[in-house]
Amino acid sequence: MNAESLYQKLLENLRSRLQCGPFELAGLAMGGAWIAERLVQDLGLPHYGVINVAFHRDDYAEKGMTALRTSSTMPTKLPFDVNGANIILIDDVLFTGRTVRAALNELFDFGRPAQVELMVLADRGKRELPIRANFVGEAIEVPDQKILVLEKDSAGKFSFQLEERES
Repeated sequence: MNAESLYQKLLENLRSRLQCGPFELAGLAMGGAWIAERLVQDLGLPHYGVINVAFHRDDYAEKGMTALRTSSTMPTKLPFDVNGANIILIDDVLFTGRTVRAALNELFDFGRPAQVELMVLADRGKRELPIRANFVGEAIEVPDQKILVLEKDSAGKFSFQLEERES
């Protein structure tokens, strides 16, 4: 699967979505924020938000210092009023739905949006929660013992790497 071609598909989906009315973009740290940043540039939008889910994760005790590091390097920042906004959450990979649940908790700490939609580059399936993406680059199959990691090169181009899941 080619992350760049999946990004182009999402870009076209957002171009079409612009015809339906205004929205705000908020990318989940890290990969979703990278995607949101590039979408804003490619669409000429004024800004995007970043949502860091570190403190709302249900595995926070296990993640410990890793969660603290990501929260300090890419903290939640929403340069728009959440109340009444139509927000598109962006993440790189959707799997169990637990990260999206944590993102919704963080988002609602800032207000009550009118609508929240979800956009992802890759959907792995195997949900643990009733969460579905409105915009999907591609549904893919990845072995359970592997994780799909989005990487960004110095030119801002995306690629996916398969890595072993930590026990």
